Parts: sequence; C-alpha cells; structure tokens
Amino acid sequence: MEWFTDADYWLGRVLFQRGLAVLYLVAFLSAAGQFRGLIGEQGLLPVPRFLASVRFREAPSVFHLHYSDHFFAATVWTGAALSAALAAGAGDLAPLGVSMLMWAVLWVLYLSVVNVGQTWFAFMWESLLLEAGFLAVFLGNDDTAPPVLVLWLLRWLLFRPEFGAGLIKLRGDRCWRDLTCLYYHHETQPMPGPLSWFFHHLPRPVHRVEAAANHFAQLVVPFALFAPQPVAAAAAGYMIATQLWLIASGNFAWLNWLAIVLALPVIGGPASTGALGLSAPSQFAAAPAWYEGVVLAVTAGVAVLSYWPVRNLLSRHQLMNASFTPLHLVNTYGAFGSVGRRRYELVIEGTDEPQITGSTVWKEYGFKGKPGDVRRLLPQVAPYHLRLDWLMWFAALSPAYAAPWLPAFIVALLDGNRAVLRLLRGSPFPDSPPAFVRVRLYHYRFTTWRQLRSTGAWWDRTLVGNYLPPVTKALKEVHTRIP
Repeated sequence: MEWFTDADYWLGRVLFQRGLAVLYLVAFLSAAGQFRGLIGEQGLLPVPRFLASVRFREAPSVFHLHYSDHFFAATVWTGAALSAALAAGAGDLAPLGVSMLMWAVLWVLYLSVVNVGQTWFAFMWESLLLEAGFLAVFLGNDDTAPPVLVLWLLRWLLFRPEFGAGLIKLRGDRCWRDLTCLYYHHETQPMPGPLSWFFHHLPRPVHRVEAAANHFAQLVVPFALFAPQPVAAAAAGYMIATQLWLIASGNFAWLNWLAIVLALPVIGGPASTGALGLSAPSQFAAAPAWYEGVVLAVTAGVAVLSYWPVRNLLSRHQLMNASFTPLHLVNTYGAFGSVGRRRYELVIEGTDEPQITGSTVWKEYGFKGKPGDVRRLLPQVAPYHLRLDWLMWFAALSPAYAAPWLPAFIVALLDGNRAVLRLLRGSPFPDSPPAFVRVRLYHYRFTTWRQLRSTGAWWDRTLVGNYLPPVTKALKEVHTRIP
C-alpha cells in the first residue's frame, strides 16, 4: 500500500523514539530509586500485600508470577538498560520485528511496575507514558518509512491531554474563566521549582496573559494538529513553547517533556528536514504485509477504545484522569480543574526525648523536593519524579489522600526504616529513631521581594495546628488515626 508510509517524517520518528526512550529511562530510574521505601517488601504499601487482593486481569503485571525486591530491582534495571539502548539507536540497528519486540518488552515492563505501584504510580504521566510507549511499538525503524496511521494516532494522543485539560479548566474553577488562576497557581502548585517564586511575582496582567495563552494552547491549537502542513507543525511548535514555560515554572515529573516528545513527530516533517538540509538516512524498503496488518489492527483497536475518552470529553461530568482498561490504553487526561488559593504543607517533626514537655525540642524532617525549610530554594527535579513529595501535597489538601499510607510512614520513621528514610533529604536522627513523631499543618506563602532581601527566606509560614498528634513507639502498633 503506497499510502501506508510517509518517508518525509523520518526525522520526526527518530526524535520521538529517542526522546521517548530517554523518558522511559527516567521513569525506570525513578522507580529503581524509590520502590523499596514505597512498595517494597518493607515499604509503605508493599506489593505482596497488594497482589494478594487483586487478580491478574485487574492489574496485569509480571509480578503476579513472582515478587521479591531483588526481582523488582532486576526488572526496572532491565527496563533502564533497554531504554538506554533504544535511546542510543539500537532499535534502528535491529530488524523490524526485533525492534518492535524491544519496544514491546519496554512497555510490558513499565506496565508491570505501574499496575502494582498503587497510589504512588497513579499519576497521569504514568498512563501517558504507557500509551505513548504502546504506539512506539508500531512506529517501525529504519527498515521502513514511518507508518502514516501511527503518526496520526500520536497526534490523537497529543490532542487528548491538551484538550481535556482545557475543557476541565473551563468547566471547573471560575478563576480560569476570569483569567485569575495564575495569581495563585505558581505558589500553590504541587511541586514548585527554583523559578516559581519569580513567576509568582510577575505582574498580574502577565498572569492574565498566561491564563489566556493557556486556553488558546489547550482549546484551539490542538485542532490544528490535524490540519495540513505547515499549520500542524506550527501548532506543535506553539505547544512545545507552552510546555517549556511550564517546565521553567514548576516540577511536573516528565509530563511536560512527554508532551514535547509527542509534538516532535508533527514538526519533524518535510519542512523541517528541508530547512535543515537533511535527507533520509537510507532508502526505505516496502513495508512487509504482516507489519501493515498489525498496524491496521492496532489503529482499529485504538479507534474503538477512543469511544470512552471522547464520551468523557463531551460529558458535563468529565473525569480528569482515568484509564478505561488495565492496559492503560486510550486514556482520558486533564489537569488543574481547580486551583488552590492557599498553600498548606505538612511538616513532620520528631523528638528523641522520652517525655513531651513544654520545652521539648522538635526536629523537622527534610524532604527532597517539597517546601519545608523556608530559606531553602527548591530544586529543579523534573523530569525525575519524587513520589512521596507529591503525595505529601495531596495529603495536605485532605486527610483522605493520606489515609492509605501516612500511618505506615509514621511507623517507619519511629522504626528508623532505612528504605523509607532514603526517600527523604535527611533524617534529624542519624543514630537512632525518635521517641515521638508528630505532623503539623502550616500555611505557606511566598515572601515578598523586601522579605527575601532582608531575611533570605523564600517562604513565610504560619502554624495552623496539629494534623497528627505525637505518636510514640509504644503506640506505633496501633493503626494511627488521621484526624
């Protein structure tokens, strides 16, 4: 079938595949560095306990066959090694079928991780990575020119997170409609970055322009992805620019980088290669019949599964992020349907004193990414994903978010659980665990320019009250109650 492939998009495919492999690598490294404390055998939500309550068809994963921390580590490091190989171009050096198998193995490995990761792996960018990774299996390699149908499926995938986020904003918080949400967002977003303080202090008219530009990027521009070139490439370029703005203003794991990677096949067409003076690296062979059949079947399957996200987009009761199948294929996406006006943070403190008195000295646990020490400039950690820090933000919004894991977290601190402590920036009790641990709720807000110059503090905080009263080792076996 002559229409089946389009050699002009060879550069877009190369950029997409290399970029996606790098993000897979980041995701596997993130899992490798944090799983023992989060879902390991001695973690906060152990995988063995989870697997005992779910069937394979509810959460497909290789770990239904066997789980141990060593096996999990071997799995994610295998995924990391394979990701690195594909990022280096190994997929183009192998025959078409082998290249597809490499991408398929990568997808199965990360699906296995996500499906046992529970709340720690329930973020939208997990599903988005899996959906992009699934389509990458069928994008081919240097043996054939890029298949047109898969290129269109990638545009459909880029469309849904953008348009879904735009719709849920209009249907949600009023501040999106009156263009005032950015008055608060940079301060109250889940994981501010080193530049977030400066973004927050931009003039309010600039914030209104930010909000309007966001609406244009999410509600208008996505439709232009399906227009002829160069309109589609211009739309993708505009999306990339907005994603770079978001990358500079906060930490959203690999979400923004993945959106950029999804836009690359659109701009990597004939106009780009011609402007750069590039030509295809080789003369592509005709696509094998079996490959054409597989791509046609996958396209039909995605078309059928698209019914549910389309229905969700059209619904007044739109879900923000949801997977309609355990395979995380053809999902619905969205972000920030509401924006908080005040930022609350949980501050966890411990003491090694045997009794609590009015003069007890409490020492604060430091987190790697979330606000804590008011003088600390927060780091840029994205695209790496600090899962505990993110969940701490949700816990501050409502105790319901913390109920499944915060009691176990407190017990782990009282036990001096090393796997859990490695999730933190440091422990104030390096030699032995504390005698008591408590959780306090603070209202955090960015300082003014004058306060920053005079005190060196990026944040000002005010105590709201106890979120969890002091818990002692003698009571740690009792299921801690979240107020």
